[in-house]
Amino acid sequence: MTTTRTPEPPATAEEPPLKRAIGPRLLILFVIGDILGTGIYATTGKVAGKVGGALWLPFLIGFVVAILTAASYVELVGKYPKAAGAALYTQKAFKVPFLTFVVAFMVMCSGLSSASAAARAFSGDYLGEFTTAVPPTLVAILFILILAAINLRGVAESVKANVVLTIVEVTGLLVILSIGAYAVLAGDGQPSRLTEFEGSGTGFALMTGVLGATALGFFAFVGFEDSVNMAEETKDPVRTFPRAIFIGVAVTGTIYVLVALVSSLLVDHRTLEGSSGPLLEVVKAGGIDFPPKLFALIALFAVTNSALINIMMASRLCYGMANERILPPAMGRVLAKRRTPWVGIVFVSVLAIGLVTTGEIEGLGDTTAFLLLCVFAVVNISVLVLRKDRVDHHHFRTPTALPVLGAITALILASPIADRDADVYIRAGVLLLIGIGLWVVNKMVMTARGRT
Repeated sequence: MTTTRTPEPPATAEEPPLKRAIGPRLLILFVIGDILGTGIYATTGKVAGKVGGALWLPFLIGFVVAILTAASYVELVGKYPKAAGAALYTQKAFKVPFLTFVVAFMVMCSGLSSASAAARAFSGDYLGEFTTAVPPTLVAILFILILAAINLRGVAESVKANVVLTIVEVTGLLVILSIGAYAVLAGDGQPSRLTEFEGSGTGFALMTGVLGATALGFFAFVGFEDSVNMAEETKDPVRTFPRAIFIGVAVTGTIYVLVALVSSLLVDHRTLEGSSGPLLEVVKAGGIDFPPKLFALIALFAVTNSALINIMMASRLCYGMANERILPPAMGRVLAKRRTPWVGIVFVSVLAIGLVTTGEIEGLGDTTAFLLLCVFAVVNISVLVLRKDRVDHHHFRTPTALPVLGAITALILASPIADRDADVYIRAGVLLLIGIGLWVVNKMVMTARGRT
């Protein structure tokens, strides 16, 4: 498709523009690295605890839901290649500042709860292969501080670190798939587990159990939406994003389903459920002499990658919201030399440290998925509303049926019939109340300055 190239965002008198440092191949690796990580390495066991041996099914359904919403994001980032993502699309579609802020705040909180889940995963069973001497909460806090320092250094450094970590985490998943292939050829494993569902429920009870497992498993697919916040740091984003997002979701979805099949084939779902490092259990049961410590090290790199990208994206979202006057202008301040949004990085890192102390991997992961499913419903509706808004360049256009199905499936997975624990709704509600409080304060400040 022929497109016009997106120009560099103009510099203002106050702040320099963000640097366009991300090319097509780097963006594909970025999307894959953003999706892979904590979800599959740490929450696979918790998903198995909800659904049983049919662990592959929630990941397959999650893959379909992710593709539906990814198509909407691709259309929107092609039309509006700017930072701020879902918040920008919501504002353009509905022009309701309060709704825009709520969506933006939910996206930011989802990134921070995801980073916090990754920090918790880092300090769990995988690190336990090496040491148990350091308190897990302290490890998680130090972990976030180190990632904040990497983000402050520069986007090129952060994205290059992402490439290295992505290669490492893909290697770990290929190890799992190799173990599975060996087990099948050797006649090991129990194929009968693949059709077993947790409990004896049927009908509606079975459906809610599968939906609950899918909602939690969807945490493994979040990340592709983060990449649109890098639009102002990507070379020719209108042309680059469609291919990068679709390839990224397809590759990760295929890997997830295969890893889920291998996990259920080799390990009982109750064993998987009891571990914060479930894939380590697969390695130990696989019949191949692969060093558990080496795999644990790979897994630590994988969850590090998830947290790195989520901290990066949340800070860019703050930058974008500041430019849209949804957050105070100070949130958009950029380091003149490094050209990174330093105030945003510091702000989201402090919030992530606070979240680390509020829950464990499952609760934080499910909170991430719930918040984003709500946002995805709004984004899918926004695509349809914005069809009337024409832009002066060609861009990808998704078939109308896809955003309709995307909105419906996201709302179903976010609803109470998805068998979600009440504490997830409570945590999300508290975060939303904090956001509303911030919106009121910002509105008062803007009004006092004579801005409406």
